[in-house]
Amino acid sequence: MALVTMRLRSAPLEDWLRDYYFTAEIDISSSGVHSYSMAELRALTGLEHAEIDGLVFDDGYSLGAPAVRSAIARRWGGLEPETVMTTSGSGEAISLVLMALLRPGDEVVVVQPGYHLLVEFAAGLGCSVRPWRLTAGTGWRPSLDELSGLVTEHTRAIIINFPQNPTGTSITEAELSTLLSLAASVDAYVLSDEAFTDLTYDSAPLPTVAARYERGVSFNTFSKAFGLPGLRFGWCIGPPALLAECVRIRDYTTLHVSPLVELLALGVLGNAEAFMKPRRELARANRDAVGDWAAAHPDLVSLVRPAGGVSAFPRLEGIADVDAFCDDLFKRRGTLVIPGSCFGAPEHIRLGFGGRPEPLAEGLGRLTRALEQARA
Repeated sequence: MALVTMRLRSAPLEDWLRDYYFTAEIDISSSGVHSYSMAELRALTGLEHAEIDGLVFDDGYSLGAPAVRSAIARRWGGLEPETVMTTSGSGEAISLVLMALLRPGDEVVVVQPGYHLLVEFAAGLGCSVRPWRLTAGTGWRPSLDELSGLVTEHTRAIIINFPQNPTGTSITEAELSTLLSLAASVDAYVLSDEAFTDLTYDSAPLPTVAARYERGVSFNTFSKAFGLPGLRFGWCIGPPALLAECVRIRDYTTLHVSPLVELLALGVLGNAEAFMKPRRELARANRDAVGDWAAAHPDLVSLVRPAGGVSAFPRLEGIADVDAFCDDLFKRRGTLVIPGSCFGAPEHIRLGFGGRPEPLAEGLGRLTRALEQARA
């Protein structure tokens, strides 16, 4: 395994949240659902204190505890446990796979606007990054014709995230099949961040890419649809040979996931719908509320209704400096949104609707008043 030298740019999203996240009075910025407490986790899983007390803090398995890997393999794709690696959030899984797979000069297709890890990490590894651009003018709809023009015989990987963060757009199962056929024609990998797969509203969830394509790698996490971001549990599903390369890198960093985290994760995996269903129903109602709000204020915002996830990406009409507006919204009205510049779309904001309905309604009201005042 060749060593790599990283040259990463700053992550504007994390820079923004680092300053504001913990002191916001109203947070309508998040891309996850309302978080569960430990008491709620224990109630939903049936986990007893005796099970926690019996845990011994030994070292863990490099690829994850066998029972946890089996539970993931059964639910997502019906594959063998050998194709699963558990990680500290999906961020670790994505970075390990990218470091194991990519070399300087490799061509990589990424979706923009997008989450910084999926967009910037390959560039930091010295890859030639080819943006697959989504535009508001087409309703953020991905164009497979455009993708076809980006893929060449030198393409090493196509990195996707559908439903997508921050726009909420997605593709159909038929379009996914076309994408996989395109990748297969040049022997490219497809790396699929599936954190929002279980948060869809108008169609069934997309299939696990790793189960559909031999060079497919699927990533997922408890941080989005499960409402457990602080647990820092994620995983990837992919070719065992690639996972072995990930372990070689991990041997120098985190080594393994905590046995306490995996104990809790096993209980959650065995009761997955109990965690996701109520949050999905809440998000569906909140999505309608955000859509109604945007429709009532066409002079202030324009919004493409998200197909999945819990974030919308409205354009703010008549606001010359959206970053300054968002800063003022936080400082004067205690309300947190994410400026679209964090995703390379400076006329937009990321607006999260996965939380409780009362703060969402209050936050939208404050946002409306700030927009009206700014345009007065």
